[in-house]
Amino acid sequence: MKPRYSLLIQWSDEDQKYIVSLPEFGPYAHTHGDTYGEATQNAQEVLELLIETYEEQNRPLPQPATLQCA
Repeated sequence: MKPRYSLLIQWSDEDQKYIVSLPEFGPYAHTHGDTYGEATQNAQEVLELLIETYEEQNRPLPQPATLQCA
């Protein structure tokens, strides 16, 4: 079973795109898309690449987090 990581998706008025963050992987793990669907598809690809890279480098994967809104 693959870990279940968080995706934070927000609309950016400045960029006119959906911006996706993968918070468990740090502040630089982002992607985007012109549509919500494209953004989530791109995020899935980034997540797969991050997991592959971590495994190739024998680095432990981050623990999936439960995020809460304040």
